[in-house]
Amino acid sequence: MNGEELTEQETALYDRQIRVWGADAQRRLSKSHILVSGLKGTVIEFCKNIVLAGVGSLTLNDDRTVTEELLSANFLIPPDENVYSGKSLAELCCYSLKDFNPMVRVSVEKGELSNFGAEFFEKFDAVVISSCSLSTKQSVNEKCRRSSKRVSFYTVDCRDLCGEIFVDLQNYIYTKKKGDEVVESHLEYPSFEEAISVPWKSLPRRISKLYLAVRVIEKFEELEGRVPGDTSAADLPNVQKLRKELCEAESLDESQIPDSLLERLLEGRTEFPPVCAVIGGILGQEVIKAISGKGNPLKNFFFFDAMDGKGIIEDIHKQT
Repeated sequence: MNGEELTEQETALYDRQIRVWGADAQRRLSKSHILVSGLKGTVIEFCKNIVLAGVGSLTLNDDRTVTEELLSANFLIPPDENVYSGKSLAELCCYSLKDFNPMVRVSVEKGELSNFGAEFFEKFDAVVISSCSLSTKQSVNEKCRRSSKRVSFYTVDCRDLCGEIFVDLQNYIYTKKKGDEVVESHLEYPSFEEAISVPWKSLPRRISKLYLAVRVIEKFEELEGRVPGDTSAADLPNVQKLRKELCEAESLDESQIPDSLLERLLEGRTEFPPVCAVIGGILGQEVIKAISGKGNPLKNFFFFDAMDGKGIIEDIHKQT
């Protein structure tokens, strides 16, 4: 590939996709470089989707070893213990993903995500992170924003039957159809830190309860020094206490964050594969949109709860 045009082999392999979003979008996709950190079930679904779609390269970062919990929703891990013994999660997933599409370069980057400098993230067009602490989300997003080029940033997490996606495309220009015409549109995104700093009392009255509940648990894990998702029903009293403090400080009625929802999110450590497929599929579509510059992108939070089957988009930013 010469970096400008699709090869004959790529054109043949991605023929159906080219018919949907055009050769220019596929060319951009084939030149793109994606970083993914935190290889739980939802992220694995995402990786599968973008590898099959034909990104240029995918870099995996996750030094954890295989556990029974991680096996529950990760279909890329071989079932044979002799195969994954002594290997990191990223290494195991790398081997499997290469078989999905030999034309995509899949590699492993070892190390703690929060220790990488801003120059590291400049190598990528999109950065997707999961299973990260609140401070890591904020710092990685800030490093992506310091890049000399626009680096799309995403966080994704699933708890119980619920999922959350956050998107930061910074200053983003894209094309969309308006009647029979194709017009250029512009969106300005807040960073993750800016978005979650918006006072609760200024949020829409019908804001997703999931947004508020996730922020409470995220804050609890940060204060307690917990690994994201390392919670249980036993933590509910302390989480309720934190909810009370946050709601009082934010002038919000506690009923907006129900006990039943908090308990579900605290207990739901094991991912539910169908939910992973839904969230991973939507995330894949969003990254493809951002790279191709075509279609209305998500701005800036997406929530899904399999209990009611609803997907909700919340545009959370400071009002000017």
